[in-house]
Amino acid sequence: MEIPMIDFDKLDGEKRAETMALLHQACEKWGFFQIENHGVDKKLMEKVKHLVNVHYEESMKRSFYESRIAKALEDKETRSNIDWESSFFIWHRPTSNIDGLMNLSEDLRKTMDEYIAQLVKLAEKLSELMCENLGLEKGYIREAFSGNAGPSVGTKVAKYPQCPQPELVRGLREHTDAGGIILLLQDDQVPGLEFFKDGEWVVIPPSKNNTIFVNTGDQIEILSNGRYKSALHRVMADKNGSRLSIATFYNPSGDAIISPAPKLLYPNHFRFQDYLKLYATTKFADKGPRFESMKNMANDHHSLHA
Repeated sequence: MEIPMIDFDKLDGEKRAETMALLHQACEKWGFFQIENHGVDKKLMEKVKHLVNVHYEESMKRSFYESRIAKALEDKETRSNIDWESSFFIWHRPTSNIDGLMNLSEDLRKTMDEYIAQLVKLAEKLSELMCENLGLEKGYIREAFSGNAGPSVGTKVAKYPQCPQPELVRGLREHTDAGGIILLLQDDQVPGLEFFKDGEWVVIPPSKNNTIFVNTGDQIEILSNGRYKSALHRVMADKNGSRLSIATFYNPSGDAIISPAPKLLYPNHFRFQDYLKLYATTKFADKGPRFESMKNMANDHHSLHA
């Protein structure tokens, strides 16, 4: 099963319509896809990965293997209530906590801030393309996510260490993501990430050439009224390698009020006889305008009785 690859270079040429259709299908049918030629500096991406790996080796690895999680496998029993991961979370927006995190080198802090500045631009571009495909105003998702302080942006930095008994534990248990648009910079050697599609688990290969892997979270599914999907996924533990995952979340702010975009809602609270009356004159026309007319009629009726 070949995972959709969206080439951002094609958005400016004669293949724009084809590329937009591929993106729309990926959001509707998959809930995850890859982006190439995304505009994020690849040397910067390599530096982020290198510095995170160094940080893990120097400040996280030993404590992980001495932790309760690592010792939980010593009795050789399956563990369904723990995740075989070593991670920390960085908030970037609306306020950053990166300076308060212990043991991070100045080089890692500075490099991460530069990377996130570029990644936020990509997330906003992606949100605008999704809006275009959904027939919404260009900035609809950004505005819906904004609340009082603008969208929330944070990064989960994780390593999934070599596991002596991967059959006993997940790297990360099955879940969907709570937020909006997730942009993943992942390992280029070690596999482990899997997404659920059409009744089976799809293995996501390591990212080559610094492509960015994207999945949509619960809030995009809600905002799109179910048109775009939040896909179930997991990370498998690995006996032979230690997998890197740097997942950045472009989310609503905590005070943002989320609901389906009114334009994407089906009409509701109308009398069937009113629908039949409209249908009689529009039977052989596209149903979309008919649904819009019924929405307007139902809204007018509600306003009169409110």
